[in-house]
Formats: sequence, C-alpha cells, structure tokens
Amino acid sequence: MALPHAPILTVTPNPALDVSTSTERVVAEHKLRCGPTRLDPGGGGVNVSRVVRNLGGHSLAVYAAGGPTGQAYRELLDREGIASRMVRIGQSTRESFTVDETSTGEQFRFVLQGPHLSEPEWRALLTAVGDDLPREGFIVGSGSLPPGVPVDFYAQIARITHAHGGRSIVDTSGEPLRAALDEGVHVIKPSRRELGELVGAEVGDESELVEAARELVGRGACEVVALTLGGAGAALVTRDEVLRLATPHVQVQSTVGAGDSFLGGLVLRLAQGRTLRDAFCTAVAAGSASAALPATALCEADEVERLEEGLVPVG
Repeated sequence: MALPHAPILTVTPNPALDVSTSTERVVAEHKLRCGPTRLDPGGGGVNVSRVVRNLGGHSLAVYAAGGPTGQAYRELLDREGIASRMVRIGQSTRESFTVDETSTGEQFRFVLQGPHLSEPEWRALLTAVGDDLPREGFIVGSGSLPPGVPVDFYAQIARITHAHGGRSIVDTSGEPLRAALDEGVHVIKPSRRELGELVGAEVGDESELVEAARELVGRGACEVVALTLGGAGAALVTRDEVLRLATPHVQVQSTVGAGDSFLGGLVLRLAQGRTLRDAFCTAVAAGSASAALPATALCEADEVERLEEGLVPVG
C-alpha cells in the first residue's frame, strides 16, 4: 500500500530517448549485428519520476520534447503511467545509445548533445514549472542543460521553489550546478570529480571529500550533500553529521540510471517524512538495485527493500 507523501515535481530540460542493445564485439568499420533493442524514456528528472513510481510514490514530470523522437518519448512515458507535462519544442528530442559488448562485458554509452531551445521555449518550461509547482513540496531539477538554455536555469527553478515554500534538489554539474548553489538549494548529488570542480581543488581521500562537502554546507550553498562514489559507496554530509554507506554487493550489469535511482529513492523517503538516515539507505539500495539490471532498466521495490535490510550507515 502506497504511503502518503509531500508532492514531488521533477524537471528535465534535456530528456533522451534511451536506446539500448548488445553486440558480441564492438569493432571499427564493421557492420555490427545487434541483439534485441530496448527503448526507455530517459533523462535525469524523468528517471527520478520513474523510480519514485517504482517504489510506490507519485510525482509530476515536467520536460521539454519535440519532433518524432519527442512523440515516441511521450508515448513511452504515458505507457508507464507517469503523470507528466510536456513543453513542446521545435527541434527533436535527443537519443542516447547504450551498447553492451557481450564478449567482454564492457558497456559503451553514446550521449547526444540535445536540441537547441529558443528563449521562448525554455521560458515556457520555467512557466510550466511555476504553474505546477506544489506548495511545500520537493522539486528535483536533474540532467544536463541543452544548448540555448542559460546556466542559471536550475537557479531560477530554486528561486521559484523557495517562493512556494518548497525544497529544491539539483543533480547537474559544472556552471549550472555552481549557479544553483549561488542561489541556495536543499540537496545536491555530486560525484567525486564534480565536488572537486565546485570547491576548486583536487579531492583525494574520503576526509578531503567530506571537508569539501562541509565547506559547501557551511557557506549556506546547500543543506545536504549526497556524495556518490560508485563502487566505493556514498556519503551524506549535513551541518551536523556525516553518514557513510558501503555499496551492497550486487553483480553490476549497467550503471545507466543508477545515480537517478539513488536520487529517486532519496527524495521519495524525504517526501514521506522519513529521516535522512532512512532516506540515505533507500537511495544507496535503489542505486545498487538499478546497477544490477541490464541496459536502461530501473530498480523495483522488492529488490530495493531486500538490499535496504543489510544497510547500516556509519557516522
């Protein structure tokens, strides 16, 4: 039975129609015969909405899409039963390609740049967010920004969110993330490299990572840093505590969508009023459960619950 929770809205300015397949070996200049093809509506915020749904929650996914791929994308999202609002754009939604090399287990990922959004188009996306923004809810802005969208796009969303008494969560990198932090957000989810870029220093061991995260929290840029470290686990840093979790043991098949799954688990538990410690456990379990699935498949509730049982945060 689904638990009640605060409203969740996700924003995806640069969604991608995820195409995944496999071939025995990737060889230059050869015609590569592929196995079955899988299509999924991907992109940061939409993937978060899909994971929230898989774990028994509800959200509204706001995204920009256009052209034939945009139409296919919308149909896939509707088929999955995700509540959404599409802002139509003139150019076609991008695609991303994931190819598994069956002879080696290696995975090759090709991520296209995405369509150019005109100023009226990205402003229409902001308007859609403002129109649908719930009061005292959680707003997740996630993914890269397509060409034409200003670097302070997520900062503008954070500003709108604050005006509605909500909490903003941002998962992006580079200048768009820096601009969002200048505005102030509730949660960010950087990798080791992204955190180093933010603080302008190379971060090596765990103590340096934690110190860099504390510096961001200390200056009021965000309240929570959820630091993902791949196979090395994750850390969650606030003003008052540092929590660490090792990654559950799973047979990794694909890392596509693992970070989005982490964020989906985190935001759903926070929206349910659970503690940061509980939310952190669900996040790590969700990311690991997705990594154990092939191609662009995302975690399911039963496996997330199973992995959660063995997780005990340190700190």
